[in-house]
Amino acid sequence: MLVKITSLMAAAAVAIATPAAANELPATGAIDVERVAQGGNDAEFGELFASWESLENGGRVSPAGTIVDAPQRLAVSVPSRMPVNDVTLTSSYGMRSHPVLGGRRQHNGVDLAAPTGTPVYATADGVIEMAQWYSSYGNYVQIAHGGEMETRYAHLSSYTVSAGSQVRQGDLIGYVGSTGRSTGPHLHYEVRVAGAPVDPRPYMLASIDTDNGVNAARGGPDE
Repeated sequence: MLVKITSLMAAAAVAIATPAAANELPATGAIDVERVAQGGNDAEFGELFASWESLENGGRVSPAGTIVDAPQRLAVSVPSRMPVNDVTLTSSYGMRSHPVLGGRRQHNGVDLAAPTGTPVYATADGVIEMAQWYSSYGNYVQIAHGGEMETRYAHLSSYTVSAGSQVRQGDLIGYVGSTGRSTGPHLHYEVRVAGAPVDPRPYMLASIDTDNGVNAARGGPDE
């Protein structure tokens, strides 16, 4: 199934605590995510929202999503925009048939197909932890957002940032490519909490139209 991403949709967590000037620009078409989280339509999203909301009181999220008290207030900028504009979602988070290695394997992110050279943007404020060639990820950027949250951007044709630099949400960090273990130009995008991968889709603001079709998985790391 191909999923065409055409504009903005409110399907993401919110920036809480004291973000580093995060998410100041209003998201067109955004809705009240707190109301959605409490609506009972998506239990997993509700739990994620509750976990991040608790950071406002200085909590810390464990890999299991439970809250651990912290001695001081934390700052976190939660990913809440698309890393690439006007793309096609070709492979979702979760178990899938790997297009390169074969067999059923866990896919720790989403694949967003776009032409080589398409700009890739930081999805939240943060600090660049890695900007380098990284095994099957190819040209790779990793951003720390506070609160043990990070985002990963893989298979880039090139990147425009360096380790240790600070970025704001919406800053250019690189360009779509097909480096590493990849079968075509796309962005492999991950969100991780305390090192554990989570489904990035609740953190992506997009209006999604679904069409029947073949799952055109583009490759990606075998993790």
